[in-house]
Parts: sequence; C-alpha cells; structure tokens
Amino acid sequence: MENVKLEPQDAESHWIGRVSKRAFLRIEVSTYLILGLLLASVAILGTVGAVFSLAKAAHEFGSPAWLVVTIDRILLVLMVIEILHTVRVSFNEGALVCEPFLIVGLIASIRRVLVITLESSQAQEAGKTTPDLHDLFNSSMIELCVLGGLILVMVFSIYLLRGSKRPMADRPSP
Repeated sequence: MENVKLEPQDAESHWIGRVSKRAFLRIEVSTYLILGLLLASVAILGTVGAVFSLAKAAHEFGSPAWLVVTIDRILLVLMVIEILHTVRVSFNEGALVCEPFLIVGLIASIRRVLVITLESSQAQEAGKTTPDLHDLFNSSMIELCVLGGLILVMVFSIYLLRGSKRPMADRPSP
C-alpha cells in the first residue's frame, strides 16, 4: 500500500471535524447536566408539595379530595424521577434508550387512571345525577378504556424489550 498524504484542504476539514465534534459533545454534556439539575429540583419541589398535601389530607381526614391530590403529586414525582433516570442513561450510553420512556408513559397512564377513578368515585358520593355527570361518566369510561389498552401495549413492549436483551441461553425454549 502506498502512503497517501492528505491535501491541505483535507487536513483542514479533518481538523474542523474534530473541533466541531468536541464542541458539540461539550454542548450536549452541558445540556444534559442542566436538564438533570432542573429535573432534580422539580423532583425535590414535587416531593415537598406531596408531603404538604399529605399533611393536608391527614388534617382533613374525612375529605378524600386531598388524597387524590397527594396520589397525583406522588406519581408526578415518580414520573419526573424516571425522566431523570432516562436523562442519566442517555448521558451514560450516548444514545436514547426506549425502556425508560415506556416506563414514564406507563406511570403517566396509571396516574391518569387513578385520578379518573378517584374523581369519579367522589362524583358518585355526592349523589347527584345530572346530564353533565352522566356525560362526564361516559367520557371517563372511554378514557379509561383507551388508557387500559395503552397500558397493556406499553407493558407488552417493555416485556419484549427486556426479552430481547436476555442472552439466548437464558431464554425459555419453546
């Protein structure tokens, strides 16, 4: 093989490529760091808010409204923590990973299901049957069915992703 010398223009473009690659990598790392810090502060603030709403729920023991708020806030904090985990995994691996996003979607869907069921149980306790409540009930049932299907799809997707990561020797034989 013969040694080929780079032309001055090729050497310059190679140098520019290296410098731009390092610059973009630094920008990416800084952005991940800033996002991580912002998400961590949101998680801390959300946890404090969940503690306060739990204290309010304990103070107003007969009212389940604060329990709904507390559960909603706790699940929101759990979603933020999962997103923070996703940012950390993306930072460590240098690529986006599907499973953490599916877990965040799963938590968000379950959170919404819990909020809908708790809110509808409160509406039924009031003992009022109006056309508005009937419409709210129908739309809530449709939303619950869609969310149930979405939860099943995400759980199946997580199962498939985890199954594809296992070595062939660990997989059950048919």
